[in-house]
Amino acid sequence: MAASGAFHDTFGQYDPSEQVRSFGSHAPAAPAAAPGARQAPLRLTRRGRFIFFGLPLILLAALILSFSGFLNAPAKAADSASELSLTPTVSVTVQPGDSLWAIAGAVAPERDPRDVVGDIVQLNNLDAARVIPGQQLFVPSK
Repeated sequence: MAASGAFHDTFGQYDPSEQVRSFGSHAPAAPAAAPGARQAPLRLTRRGRFIFFGLPLILLAALILSFSGFLNAPAKAADSASELSLTPTVSVTVQPGDSLWAIAGAVAPERDPRDVVGDIVQLNNLDAARVIPGQQLFVPSK
């Protein structure tokens, strides 16, 4: 009947039984659902599945990693101040031509100079193993 309806419309005749179409959209109009009919289940696209499942999993993994880092980080050196041990140090002024290696060998000749240089760098918060003449350094005496 649709072909004959189109034929009658071209000649200016109007058939009220024909369904009027909207030309604004390319999709056909959805039929009205009956009150007792079940709707089709929701279907997720690939992007929708990522947003629904992937994004919460990524956020959960970041939360777990940051929380585990918080729990594994050393919080304090000792439980009380009485348990802290002080490192005995000597203050040394760097002379022209001195290096950390030479200072370490002069202060603690019985120890490995690499260990003493590491202690000097740690005690004085040095970025590199370079020293300037006139600089004051704390050197471990033991």
